[in-house]
Amino acid sequence: MERIYDIRWYDTLGSTNDEAARHAGDLDNLSVVAAGFQTSGRGQKGNRWTSEKGMNLTFSIFLRFTTPEAPAARPACPALKATEQFVISEIATIAQCRFLAGLGIDAKIKWPNDIYCGDRKISGMLVENSLSGTFLSTSVVGIGLNVNQTAFPPELPNPTSVKLLTGKDSDVRGLLESFMEIFTGCLQIPSTSAEAGQLKHVYESLLYRRGQEAVFLDISGRPAYLPADAVVPRVHGKASGTMFRGCIEGISGTGMLRLRLVPGEIREFGFKEIAYII
Repeated sequence: MERIYDIRWYDTLGSTNDEAARHAGDLDNLSVVAAGFQTSGRGQKGNRWTSEKGMNLTFSIFLRFTTPEAPAARPACPALKATEQFVISEIATIAQCRFLAGLGIDAKIKWPNDIYCGDRKISGMLVENSLSGTFLSTSVVGIGLNVNQTAFPPELPNPTSVKLLTGKDSDVRGLLESFMEIFTGCLQIPSTSAEAGQLKHVYESLLYRRGQEAVFLDISGRPAYLPADAVVPRVHGKASGTMFRGCIEGISGTGMLRLRLVPGEIREFGFKEIAYII
């Protein structure tokens, strides 16, 4: 099968997302910027992504969408409305779960963009989009996947890696090639409501803790300038918010998390509005 992506490897970058955005005018659809080490890697909600040099996968996939102003050397992705941008997160997280399954690792999606194995985080993702009117123009999908690292900074509460789970060292560059084959196979932008519904169904089937009653923290009321922790370890328990019990049902049409609260009310949460108790 013809390869439809290009990978540009760098020894060190500040951020692969920043590098891709900086050269957005020159990049074709499905260009990949990868680095052995990032000095300023970023995650969701302003968190920093830390990784040992050469041990893990830190890369960004550049996507260009069909717009009248932006032809590409390779065919661009079909047009996608800004209101439907969560489709990119769905595709990329599904691809990561399928990739890890191929390594014998059972993985789930911790809404919206983290990948968990059991109660431990193996991957995080940051998606940054640019718009052309009411449609997406480009998207930069930044992924950090723990591969060969086995020791992590103490401030990271629950990390894991491919090596910790399989006991085997991996060829990082070879893994990226394998992942991109899976990602490009998953990259089917829905063109009908039925296709969008099917993609949503697959994403929901992989949701971490879906259908399990668990404890969460409602942090929707705290000041916006405070950091929103994605994970609140029980041993710390000092995050501000209201603790409640609920059950993840799925996601809304715009990608918000839908929970059934005990005793039965349905609520939807957006980014920075809910934290998991691990």
